[in-house]
Amino acid sequence: MPTPKPYDALIVGGGHNGLTCACYLAGAGYKVRVLERRAVVGGAAVTEEFFPGFRNSAAAYTVSLLHPKVIRDLRLAEHGLRILERPLANFLPLSDRGYLKIGNSLGQTQTELGRFSARDAERLPGYYAMLERAGGVLRQQLLETPPNIGGGARAALAALRAVYRMRKAGVAARRDFFDLMTKSAGELLDAWFESAPIKAAFGFDAVVGNYASPYAPGTAYVLLHHVIGEVNGRRGAWGHAVGGMGAITQAMAREAERRGVEITVDCEVSKVCVDDRGAQGVQLADGSMVDARCVVAGLDPKRLFLKLVDERVLEPDFVQRIRGYKCGSATFRVNVALSELPDFTCLPGRHLQAHHQSGIIIGPSLAYMEQAYFDARTHGCSRAPIVEMLIPSTVDATLAPPGRHVASLFCQHFAYDLPDGLGWDAIREPAADLVIDTVTRYAPNFKSAVLGRKVLSPLDLEREFGLTGGDIFHGALTLDQLWSARPVLGHADYRTPVTGLYLCGAGTHPGGGVSGMPGHNAAREILRDLRRGRRRDRAQRR
Repeated sequence: MPTPKPYDALIVGGGHNGLTCACYLAGAGYKVRVLERRAVVGGAAVTEEFFPGFRNSAAAYTVSLLHPKVIRDLRLAEHGLRILERPLANFLPLSDRGYLKIGNSLGQTQTELGRFSARDAERLPGYYAMLERAGGVLRQQLLETPPNIGGGARAALAALRAVYRMRKAGVAARRDFFDLMTKSAGELLDAWFESAPIKAAFGFDAVVGNYASPYAPGTAYVLLHHVIGEVNGRRGAWGHAVGGMGAITQAMAREAERRGVEITVDCEVSKVCVDDRGAQGVQLADGSMVDARCVVAGLDPKRLFLKLVDERVLEPDFVQRIRGYKCGSATFRVNVALSELPDFTCLPGRHLQAHHQSGIIIGPSLAYMEQAYFDARTHGCSRAPIVEMLIPSTVDATLAPPGRHVASLFCQHFAYDLPDGLGWDAIREPAADLVIDTVTRYAPNFKSAVLGRKVLSPLDLEREFGLTGGDIFHGALTLDQLWSARPVLGHADYRTPVTGLYLCGAGTHPGGGVSGMPGHNAAREILRDLRRGRRRDRAQRR
């Protein structure tokens, strides 16, 4: 009889999805261990001091997609998590005098939009209603396992359930959903609105973490992906986690430990050990082995299969498709410590105002965003980058000394692969200077207010957080990498070609963002297999 394994499941990677998966598995009575390469769990959702006295979310930086079921099931509020909605959704400085505010209410935004186009203000309720219909179709699929096309009776039943839900949603919702799945964001927004500022405000969601022109087919889906979340029960809202994004993963870690999960940091996995029976455990960087009944990877698919799994145990076609799996979100991250708030020319004042507490978007038109993409394709970096700035210290005073502030600058488009022999180690700081100068064109005091900064190029995101190509979504959210095709057709159910090896990260359905949904869904499938194995073992003993 085989020797019992010390663990039922090893979770490779202590990011938020790995922790979520670990909590559900341990809550079902299984022995689970999380192995995290860095000195702290949380993956890209961590809070770190980047300049003496200044703390900020290191990479992931804002909350909306974290699923309410995950928050409830993992008792995150009881472990101290508080999420505050932004007092104002978004602020777009457009020129020395022009700006657009996107409010937290329809009437507020209509009033703002009316300054640019009465027609657009009148059409705004219809646009929001369309997004809600399409979002309703997508929300029904978020916590479901996609069907493996051609995968037998279970896959057929899953496909039938999906079709039934689509039919139940109604024909208008299905049409809206199909439009958003197939069209470009630019095409969609041009059909709804006439003024450039409102198209830019909504089009920004289509290029966040998405290395594409807003007129590329499929970018409308990325727009939809970013509006299906909620904050404290209000759909479509975005918020700040008090204490930074690390507050989410630390709350998850506390719940995991309460459920008996063993968490080991500074513990790098170098190999998934596979024999003819499947995954048997892992080998650590120090050469030691850890055995388990199954291995669950919170890593992106490319990193797992091309670095940790011996290709000889995989079919050549699968390896080829993983090599072709698209990773690279062209994102560039700068955290800055500020001596004072930015003083925008279009809305003067260094005192705290509502727009300082919003998502501040530098990207005045879809044409501006498209040119940023074209520049990156040609030169590697946007000459006039798209920047979203958040100043979380305006709502969370724990992040900076009194009277000071921290800001996160999340920027597009900065390609992972640079032309002409350029390397990110050489151009990281000049690229950060470009970002600072871009914001300073709209807020002249910004550059002089920067006391210190931490810069993360796409290469740094890969090095520090294990994001292949610096991809914040563990793979592009393109039509060929969604739902039953994420990461590849035939393996959308969180199981891999290797028996006992699973994926639970954002490289699985429903994709990127700090949501916990991939971890939740993967745990459900792993529990089915573990229970089936336990029943089989009992039968063999009898």
